[in-house]
Amino acid sequence: MKVILLQDIKGTGKKDQILEISDGYARNYLLPRKLAREATVEALNSIERAKSADKHREEVRRAEAEQQARDLKGKVVQLSVRGGENGKIYGSVTNDQIAAALKEQLGVDVDKRKIEVEEPIKNAGQAFINLKLMAGVSTRMIVNVKVVTK
Repeated sequence: MKVILLQDIKGTGKKDQILEISDGYARNYLLPRKLAREATVEALNSIERAKSADKHREEVRRAEAEQQARDLKGKVVQLSVRGGENGKIYGSVTNDQIAAALKEQLGVDVDKRKIEVEEPIKNAGQAFINLKLMAGVSTRMIVNVKVVTK
């Protein structure tokens, strides 16, 4: 019997996979537990439509991320942090601070885990960061750090 799996089943297959399995396994285990459905023409067509829609959404997201990467490439983010008189920062600049500055200055909402600092920023001056906007889409930016003494 041909079935379409509705979720991942260890030892059998992955979700939306079309399998040829024994009638007893399908009727007594998979179908009653709603783990699979029979592979009819309508079911196969609906899976194809869903896959093409997912692919289209992924292409649109990738195009938006690439456009955002082009817009942000080489931009400078100004950051003021507390530190000593000789330009040393108390601690180091965190990804949270960089993400907040990006949101405030450029209006870009980036998750702090998507920011890669090449080396810890512990002094005033310029530093380079990489923003990973999506898998395979990243851009390099400059952070200009200014030390504020109080």
